[in-house]
Amino acid sequence: MSSSPSHPCLWFQEFHTPWDLYGHGVTQVLAQCQTPFQEASIVETGAYGKGLILDGHWQSAVGDEFLYHQPLVHTPCVLQGSPRRVLILGGGEGATLREVLRWRTVETVVMVDIDGAVVEMCQTHLPEMHQQSWDDRRVQLVIADAQDYLSEFSQNQQTWDVIISDLTDPVVDGPAAPLFTQTHFQEIAQVLAPGGFYMMQGGSLNPPDLATHARVVNTVATAFAAVQTCFCYAPTYGVALGLILASQSPWNTSPNAATIDGILATQTTGGLRMFDGSSLLGILNVPKHIRQAIEDDRLEKLERAENLDPGTEAPNQRELPSLLR
Repeated sequence: MSSSPSHPCLWFQEFHTPWDLYGHGVTQVLAQCQTPFQEASIVETGAYGKGLILDGHWQSAVGDEFLYHQPLVHTPCVLQGSPRRVLILGGGEGATLREVLRWRTVETVVMVDIDGAVVEMCQTHLPEMHQQSWDDRRVQLVIADAQDYLSEFSQNQQTWDVIISDLTDPVVDGPAAPLFTQTHFQEIAQVLAPGGFYMMQGGSLNPPDLATHARVVNTVATAFAAVQTCFCYAPTYGVALGLILASQSPWNTSPNAATIDGILATQTTGGLRMFDGSSLLGILNVPKHIRQAIEDDRLEKLERAENLDPGTEAPNQRELPSLLR
């Protein structure tokens, strides 16, 4: 299906709330399939070029994906300092992998994605994103369930310097829902090396969605000593995204920009379009209302726990559905 670049052949529309709709004018559908896990489409848009859609949810577009993938990857990597071993959960487009491979220190990077059909589709139709990253000798692509991989890997008693979850939004009935539970975050913490960092995509920061994001942040905090939201905005999503950064040790939320620029100059191959020392300051220091929503959710959980009758079990935080009540 195609049309002229100036006239969409169809509109991709996604509800952010029952009352808010965001759309992209599509000029061509390049590929579409129903996999065992989800419906996948790659389309050409008039404004941002090619884009990936999974189960009716926008994933990324060639025109602005760097605004998402660069903070997702380089924030934990630059704070860790010299990552050698990196694990990516999800990331079918290959753009997260591309950014990890910019780090000269990286010796091994494993990308685990449950849906091989989507990975193959992206390999064929989105070379602008992955830039043949799978051909790098440091890369191992594993088509498997991330939880199964982590459970098996933890038995080997090996660890990762940086772990990145490039997954869909935290929704109760989504295929990635098990990857937003306390159990999963504890498994991540067990295989993270001392001084290592975990970064995940934690959903929308729009005010109507802040309660969900806050609950995910506080669930991550049950497995890590230091956790915070990082700010991310790419216009094709139609909303700001909250990346969630975690480690077992605190970090400096106001690092010296020149120092960060020096690390990037010596440790990476460069070519970063949005990420530098000054950008990192903005990523790490989110607005007050976001921090307040996270703190309010934490205090609400404490209050509920204090008001329990004797002998009653504490509120269950193991599964995402309980967090979204």
